[in-house]
Amino acid sequence: MNIPLTFFWPQFLWLLIAIPLMVVAYLWLLRRKKKVMLRYASLSIVKEAMGKGQSVRRHIPPLLFLLALTAMLLAAARPFAVIKLPSQQETIILAMDVSGSMRATDVKPNRLVASQNAAKAFLAQLPRTVKVGIVAFAGTAQVVQPPTVSRDDLVAAIDKFQMQRATAIGSAIVVSLAEIFPQDGIDLSEMTYGSGRARGIAIDQAPKKDKKDLVPVAPGSYGSAAIILLTDGQRTTGVDTLEATKMAADRGVRVYTVGVGTVDGETIGFDGWSMRVRLDETTLKAVAASTQGEYFYAGTAENLRSVYEKLSSRLTIEKKETEISGLLALVAAALAILSASLSLLWFNRVL
Repeated sequence: MNIPLTFFWPQFLWLLIAIPLMVVAYLWLLRRKKKVMLRYASLSIVKEAMGKGQSVRRHIPPLLFLLALTAMLLAAARPFAVIKLPSQQETIILAMDVSGSMRATDVKPNRLVASQNAAKAFLAQLPRTVKVGIVAFAGTAQVVQPPTVSRDDLVAAIDKFQMQRATAIGSAIVVSLAEIFPQDGIDLSEMTYGSGRARGIAIDQAPKKDKKDLVPVAPGSYGSAAIILLTDGQRTTGVDTLEATKMAADRGVRVYTVGVGTVDGETIGFDGWSMRVRLDETTLKAVAASTQGEYFYAGTAENLRSVYEKLSSRLTIEKKETEISGLLALVAAALAILSASLSLLWFNRVL
């Protein structure tokens, strides 16, 4: 596997010219030494004295030394590589759709049960140190389980889902962000109804909440939390989805979106009425792209399980651009020590 390197001090790479020059100098010294030896003995005697093993062995310490020098020069240029490291993810919010459309049976046994089963399997794969919170959303969104490491509490919360009407995707993102950043004063009711209206008082009489001034950061740069948004439909109420997405992007929180069901949709009926439910892939892809997350399509229960498996690996292992000059310096030191040791062992001298 190729690991592309970038260098903080690329000007030091010019020093690598010394390596081929040293190889040329080494070959010249060998030829000169050979001529000197031939003055005192015939070629057959020299070959017999040195032997095949001895002639090959004498090149190994210098070769190791050249490799050590190459590694040291590369380390001096301060290389960076994108490598896989254990994630520092501390909190994951599962925002799960419990709208009436989740009773559709195109994903067996139905969309809600399939998503519940997949979510529980996902929890079982996560490291025990990762906190998980659960937000359920339909006509509005609410926290049904604050972030916890207790898998039993999370499973119990998932099993208690009750279907409701409407789909407030944007509200689910807002509530998830409020759980991740409780100090920011994010208020869903204020965004939905305006300050004070949800409590039945005049707007100008509503108490003002202290809000932390937000300084936008790069999308996807917040590494301590992520949101997994699972839905099967289109937004029908609540906060605008793209407005909520911008809130997540400005805070650096990645939103991974999972679309459940068929793209063409399905007509379902219950309580004396029917509706056609469609998957709004365009919006879900936009949410993921804007926050540096990823969109996954889950058209079957098996797809949904595999999606959560991929999410588990992405959220526990992350790719980071990391300086590896220290590692190269360690390799250089090891090669130099090995070169000197072999030279002393075989020839009683250091190179």
